[in-house]
Amino acid sequence: MYLELDGQGPRYAQLIRALKGAILDGRYAAGVRLPPSRALARELDLSRNTVLAAYEQLQAEGFLLGRVGSGSFVANVGARAPRKIGGTALVAPLAGFARRALANTDGRHLPGHQHHDLRYNLQYGVPLTNPLLASAWRREIARAGERMPPDYPEAQGWAALREQVCDYLQRRRGVPVAPEDVLIVNGTQQAFSLAARVLLEAGDEVALEDPHYRGARQVFAAAGAHVRGCRVDGEGLVPSALPRGARLAVVTPSHQFPTGALLPLARRVELLDWAARERTWIIEDDYDGEFRYGGRPLAALKSLDRDGRVIYIGSFSKALFPALRLGYMVLPSSLRDAFAAAKWLEDRGSNTLEQVALANFMADGGFERHLRRAALALRARRTAMLEGIARHARGALEVVDSNAGMHLTAWLVHANHGQCERLVAHARGKGLGLYTITPYCLRPPPRPGLVLGYAGLPPADIEAALRLLGRCLRELGLAQ
Repeated sequence: MYLELDGQGPRYAQLIRALKGAILDGRYAAGVRLPPSRALARELDLSRNTVLAAYEQLQAEGFLLGRVGSGSFVANVGARAPRKIGGTALVAPLAGFARRALANTDGRHLPGHQHHDLRYNLQYGVPLTNPLLASAWRREIARAGERMPPDYPEAQGWAALREQVCDYLQRRRGVPVAPEDVLIVNGTQQAFSLAARVLLEAGDEVALEDPHYRGARQVFAAAGAHVRGCRVDGEGLVPSALPRGARLAVVTPSHQFPTGALLPLARRVELLDWAARERTWIIEDDYDGEFRYGGRPLAALKSLDRDGRVIYIGSFSKALFPALRLGYMVLPSSLRDAFAAAKWLEDRGSNTLEQVALANFMADGGFERHLRRAALALRARRTAMLEGIARHARGALEVVDSNAGMHLTAWLVHANHGQCERLVAHARGKGLGLYTITPYCLRPPPRPGLVLGYAGLPPADIEAALRLLGRCLRELGLAQ
């Protein structure tokens, strides 16, 4: 019987996989004597010791029976050939969640994929690189490793980290919070996933700003919710566009994503009144509240909540680095136990080593020192982007200047949506990564726009990128 090795990993492991496959799909039936080790070694150009080791491993796993003086024989493992329909192996149908998840994402290139082949990449979410932070974090991880508790993680989160989160939110975001209100999660995405599990039934309506963070939309759609987009203008979410009967609304009041609008106080009060009247929940996604360049950060919507309707989400991934999958939720007392139980069932608790390291980093003042340094670097990059647009794309781009965050939104003045897509393709051919606002929208926006991330490039590269963008605009006749 012909065997084909797959070329993946050690040849000993390849041979084991090939033999298992032949046994399980019935090509080697129970009782069949395998070729002598010398013969199989010659046929596959392997050493005899490799074949003997593979036979011994398969005997230990119960796939083969060794008979002294007679050779190795296939054991009865209940193998049978897979049924095929139209040449494709018949498999069980996917559950509804999996079907909806695949329908809302490209499973091969999930959101967050970075394009490392570009000379200048203006992709939102590319992190700010800080060598000082890398060194400090290595020290904190080493310290944490010396004092790691031997137990499993606490489902609600490391107590010292929850205390540091409370102190930070009270001082920086005006949120009155106690440690028992805080749930440590694996980033914003898990926070949305837990909210879907705890608060939603299939068919429930979820209100999202439109445009919005698409990771939230994908989670709720996969959970079977009906996602409804609500209008956003220059001041953020329009409360009168909120639907009746929604189970949940997700908002970004301190820095609307991705337009950058700031929700004024009157609209915040109107939003909270809507939640109380409808007996619904609000998720406040404060994804980059640490970075404002015009005075102190605004108080969070949660600080105005008197009816216990707001779930506040924060993340350390944007403030520190994306590979750190830690964030937090501040929960109304009525939801604390349910969310903690859901977190325990999902993963038993977030990584304790990183939680201990982060708690120490915050307690020693390292976190806020990093925020101050990062804010200075981001301010310089934001200034370089604004100046570059004014210098190289004046009249072609209308910028929404939010004075915060890690990106700008720019509307194209002389282009339609098709021309915007051609601009993106044309720029990519020249090594410049541009990204449209359309993927963040349920409905196509009234005019085309770009989401321009500036965290990942130093000011000199941002200037060069905007010079190249201006050239691309002129080459396509989109600049006057």
